[in-house]
Amino acid sequence: MPAEVGTRTSIPSGAPSEALVRRTRLPNDRRTPAAARALVRSVLEETGLVVLLNEALLLTTELSTNAVVHANTELEIEVAADVGGLTVTVTDFAAGPVEQLTVGPRNESSEIGEVAERGRGLLLVDHFASRWGTVHEGDGKGVWFRLDQRAETGPVRLPSAAETPSLGALTGLLRSGTDRHTEEGIADLAADLLSRLSRLTGAAGGVVRLDRGDGTGRQLLARYGRAPRDNADTIRVPLDVQRPYSGELELDAAPEGYALALATMVAERFALHLENDRLRRADIRRATWITFLSEASELLAQSLDVNLTMALIPQLVVPRLGQWCAVHTTDSWGRLQLAAATHADEASLAQLHATLAETGPESLLARLEEASRLGTQVMFGSPLEGYAVPLVARGARLGTLAVGRHPRHRHDADEVAVLEDVARRAALAIDNARIHDERRTVARTLQASLLPPALPRVEGIGFAAEYVPTGSEVGGDFYDVVPSGENQWLVVVGDVSGKGVQAATVTGLVRDVIRILVDDGKALDEILWRVNRTLVQRGGGRYCTLAMASVTRRASGALDVCLHLAGHDRAVLVRADGKTAFVGEGGTALGLLETITSPDVSVTLESGDSLIFYTDGVTERRRGRELFGSTRLREAATPLAGYPADVMAARLRSTTINFSVEEPRDDIAILVLRNDA
Repeated sequence: MPAEVGTRTSIPSGAPSEALVRRTRLPNDRRTPAAARALVRSVLEETGLVVLLNEALLLTTELSTNAVVHANTELEIEVAADVGGLTVTVTDFAAGPVEQLTVGPRNESSEIGEVAERGRGLLLVDHFASRWGTVHEGDGKGVWFRLDQRAETGPVRLPSAAETPSLGALTGLLRSGTDRHTEEGIADLAADLLSRLSRLTGAAGGVVRLDRGDGTGRQLLARYGRAPRDNADTIRVPLDVQRPYSGELELDAAPEGYALALATMVAERFALHLENDRLRRADIRRATWITFLSEASELLAQSLDVNLTMALIPQLVVPRLGQWCAVHTTDSWGRLQLAAATHADEASLAQLHATLAETGPESLLARLEEASRLGTQVMFGSPLEGYAVPLVARGARLGTLAVGRHPRHRHDADEVAVLEDVARRAALAIDNARIHDERRTVARTLQASLLPPALPRVEGIGFAAEYVPTGSEVGGDFYDVVPSGENQWLVVVGDVSGKGVQAATVTGLVRDVIRILVDDGKALDEILWRVNRTLVQRGGGRYCTLAMASVTRRASGALDVCLHLAGHDRAVLVRADGKTAFVGEGGTALGLLETITSPDVSVTLESGDSLIFYTDGVTERRRGRELFGSTRLREAATPLAGYPADVMAARLRSTTINFSVEEPRDDIAILVLRNDA
């Protein structure tokens, strides 16, 4: 039952001189109520007043939580134990009268469950405390309560200065803080160990400082009570942890008696937890780097364009591995040329380019040339501190990859190893892109050699062609228009099976044989027969489909066309009035059999009529599972009646390409013959 309620300026007088008094200041965070309870518990255990434990902890929790939540400041707790009982004072430092912070609405009900939450705390104090009141001390104000010793409680035991810790206290010190794997868990463990250590040694407070080697320096990890004073005796114990971790435990206590031994034991125990934390972080970090390298490899492998690959590399590096990144490649003379650069701060990108462009023996470019020449990692200092690694692929030095360090973070060994790995993968990606580009250039050059440089320009007759190569390999599609006499021409569109050099060889063979036979004045039947025999003997198992048409111009201007199809798609006839039709009869592809059949079909092209030849790259253009097909080609050609041959060819090419967003899988060849008379 409460004996008195009022306002006081100090702890009630009358406490014996041998009373045990502990006072500490706690920060404003969620761990403060737990630390306050720990202080009260330690005093009760040391003095043998454990019978008051439940009430003391309950009231301490209510007052400390109330101070943290409503006052939102640090709090000071003073615990005094004497032969008569326990006195606890909780003081906060918020502005305003104490009643606004601690006294809730008047509790008329005797049932706690029916009282408002804010008023419930003082109702508990009023219910359980022997006495309680408010306190004003300087800029602080708070609430105190007194719990008198019960009759059944034994004599109070007050520890002497020379007394060693009890077995229970040491056991609690060793068992505190089980599995705490998070950052908050480590900080909580440090605070718990500090509070227990301070209670056992009588220290006014202590701190644990930790440097994780991430460039931020030594940081305050946990604090209990007041910080150790510079002009007082303190205990400093270094934490025995592996690099890059380092730290120390500092206790505001004289290194006398068992204090130093206990501090060393706590530091060793906490160091074990820190080592587990370091290993856990290292595992997570390595797993993160493995994922990063996997994703970087996938992105680099997707590009076979040299410029795009080099532009992608700095984007992968910044900001994860550095503040800025620059990629230099060597030219034919071995000189470095800037290929791509980026900076985490876009406003600094212009200055980065200016610095990279500087020349001279002390310039950054000179250091990069050294890295490229020696093939080793090179460090460089201000103004762009960082280091460079060479780009080497298949024994060839392709350039350098330079990375600047973050302003507040130095590269550790893991980051350097990851960056060297990125440089190796980037060099291979650049080399692969260059090889692909060279192969593509060779293929385009070889493909161009298999096509006529220009089609004949004949007054009254329109010849036009469109060709779309695909990939880095030369295809087997070809076309040609060969004069075969006065007012006579031979139109050829063909497709050799397969791709690559062998297909190109067969394509060139077929084209040359046809030209030679035309020059010799051979008939179409004999030309087809001889080409077939040549492919059977020298084609290497490859075959060829062919659309061959002889074109003869009459005196009236009409064109007589004799069409042979050797396994090829039928041509599309477009009349001047817009009517369309397929013409031609199927025959045997060349190079498959010793004997072939190739029926001829005659067509007359009047003024404005056109004949469209094409390869299977047009009809087999895919959009998912759907093919462009010959029907769409015919429909696309219908509105083109009346247009010149070159316009018709270009429109059909555009229609075919736009049918799908995918890259063409096969070469596309279109040739248009039109009577312009």
